[in-house]
Order: sequence, then structure tokens, then C-alpha cells
Amino acid sequence: MKIKEGYMLSRVAGNYIVVPLGDEALDFNGLITTNETGAFLWQRLSEDTDRDALLTAMLNEYEIDESTAAADIDAFLNKLSDAELLV
Repeated sequence: MKIKEGYMLSRVAGNYIVVPLGDEALDFNGLITTNETGAFLWQRLSEDTDRDALLTAMLNEYEIDESTAAADIDAFLNKLSDAELLV
């Protein structure tokens, strides 16, 4: 899975927001914001990856237990999926 073409993550005034580009801007009605951890996951999703690789990356980057990391990843992926931002 990876982030659908036509979207980028931008940092504005200390906050991370998803910005649609080109034709995607015409069809995207909403605003997605995320925190530092979401930005970390977004960067890994810019290349084709899977949930296990995301989990490994989070466990290597942050001091977090596996069950909490897995739940956070699932919530983030669901948010992106609901907004149709994953392919």
C-alpha cells in the first residue's frame, strides 16, 4: 500500500496537513491533519510498504509498546482509507 498520487503532507504553523494537488484538489472536500507520528507514517507510505514494515519502523523510531503502535497504525490507515488516500 502507499499514498495515492496527488497528495502531499505539508507542515503549516507547526501542524501537519494533507494537501491535494492538481486534479485531486477539485475532488477532495475536507481537511486531514496529523501529528508527528502520522507524519512519520506518511513518509513511509510515500513508497510501497505494508503494515508490518510500518510497525517495525515505529518500534525502531519511538519508545512504544507493540500493541499501542499497532493500534495507532491501524487507526491512521483507517483514516487514510476512509479518505481514499491509499492505493
